[in-house]
Amino acid sequence: MSSNKKLIVGNWKMNPVTLDEAKKIASKIKRISPTLTSTETVICPPLPFIISCGSRKEVKHFHLGSQSASVEMVRGPHTGEVSAEMLHDIGVEYVIIGHSEQRARGESDVNVAKKIKAVIDAGLSPIVCVGELVRDEAGAYLEVLKNQIKHSLADVPLASVKSIVLAYEPIWAIGAPEPMKNEDIHESSIFVKKVFSDIFGVEAGLKVRVLYGGSVNYRNAPDIISYGKVDGLLVGRESVNSPGFVELLKAVDNIAYK
Repeated sequence: MSSNKKLIVGNWKMNPVTLDEAKKIASKIKRISPTLTSTETVICPPLPFIISCGSRKEVKHFHLGSQSASVEMVRGPHTGEVSAEMLHDIGVEYVIIGHSEQRARGESDVNVAKKIKAVIDAGLSPIVCVGELVRDEAGAYLEVLKNQIKHSLADVPLASVKSIVLAYEPIWAIGAPEPMKNEDIHESSIFVKKVFSDIFGVEAGLKVRVLYGGSVNYRNAPDIISYGKVDGLLVGRESVNSPGFVELLKAVDNIAYK
């Protein structure tokens, strides 16, 4: 995927309830995706629905993603686990790793790092979620964010950094009535790129895509892209509201060349 295109990722979480609903949502997104000129979209349905939400033929600007993957890279006695290689085999291209909801359930930076390695080794692109729990005026959250990025990416070789996507999702803004202020989004995305540059070099830092996640909808998405100056969005509840998500894709695509 061209790095100058905006990347919109729909994280469906544990929605919808039925396969029929999932296929309907995916169908609407597959219909709009080929009309986009400067935007790529990724949908991440619940695991049982991924195959049915894909397509036998390639759909332009449309990609499948998974909401997680196992740290295990080889087959074996890993009950309940799904490997990155299995996901690759069913057409998945992206995997969300380290989402705040998983971190809240105890997933550590060490575990995130293992998953990133497994996903990269399987030829997939990890969407690595990072974000502070609280935003204090003294700026202590910056150190928290820096350490989270450094520890999560600890096992990534320089040759593999081009496959990484970073998703900045301030935990306090997820599910809030309004997203983070656009100027603060811009400031934080610069900081995330700076930390990435410190680890992998300036060139890698300039090229890495940083998405924003947190209370995104079709109404605020264009301003977040335009004034927050991010490379795309990680969309939660709006991504299973197919009319709203379609409008979001259109709106983002419309401002991409401005």
